[in-house]
Amino acid sequence: MLVIGGLIVVIAAVAGGYLWEGGHLALLFQPGEFAIIGGAAAGMLLVSTPMAVLRAMLGQIQRLLTPSPTRQDYADVLVMLYQLFRVAQSTGVMALEPHLDNPRESTIFARYPRFLARAASVAFLADSARVIIVGGISPHDFDHLMYEDLEIRQREALQPASMLTKVGDALPGFGIVAAVLGVVITMQAIDGPVTEIGHKVGAALVGTFLGILLSYGFAQPLASSLEHRVGEELNIDQTIKAGLLALHKGFAPAIAVEFARRAIPDEVRPSFEETEQLCRGARGEQQQAAA
Repeated sequence: MLVIGGLIVVIAAVAGGYLWEGGHLALLFQPGEFAIIGGAAAGMLLVSTPMAVLRAMLGQIQRLLTPSPTRQDYADVLVMLYQLFRVAQSTGVMALEPHLDNPRESTIFARYPRFLARAASVAFLADSARVIIVGGISPHDFDHLMYEDLEIRQREALQPASMLTKVGDALPGFGIVAAVLGVVITMQAIDGPVTEIGHKVGAALVGTFLGILLSYGFAQPLASSLEHRVGEELNIDQTIKAGLLALHKGFAPAIAVEFARRAIPDEVRPSFEETEQLCRGARGEQQQAAA
């Protein structure tokens, strides 16, 4: 919601200042200028961006309207990992296979629908845990394997923001194009009334104004927001990575979860005591279910 609030502030500040100085909003409504700038930007995006990246961009923009991963989301991940690690400790890593093959039917994963909604994180957890089940890989190589996976995913996830940044860089240029075309139209009517010439010059200048405003007030901030959201969502996978690596090194479930907890950003990181209490409650539930 901060994204919408920020865009509203941009519009309110620009329009409010313009009105304060005695301007008239109706004069800024120039459909031709919008068509030139918006159409050129859309065409540039279509020419330079693969369809998969366009779809990812739309999906990421939609996710900006939803909350970022919260403290509760991370707490759920830690408790879920603890439950999985206890299963691996008590009955062996092979016992994880049914949970990984059908996460939605798993008695553990089913308790965390918000995590299940993160398809990429579920796949990362499942694929990485299967490597532990297969065995024959050193902790160093396992760490590198997960690092490569997350590196590629981050590179792909940042492509929409990169393309939107390029569009933002081009918008002032498209605004100049619209302004030049407006000047051309003005020169055609140079022998007309002064008021008509003034109107056409004003319309041309609106093109420059729109190009700059859309770039620095909308496209560039939106691209920056996409980058931040990608980082926030990948932090979930970094947390999973830290926990799985500690498990593979042979640490006890509680210690492996602590490795995972330390990988969480401080502003959303559950405390040690909170995590211990949640894990103790999950351990009791597992014992009751096994009894």
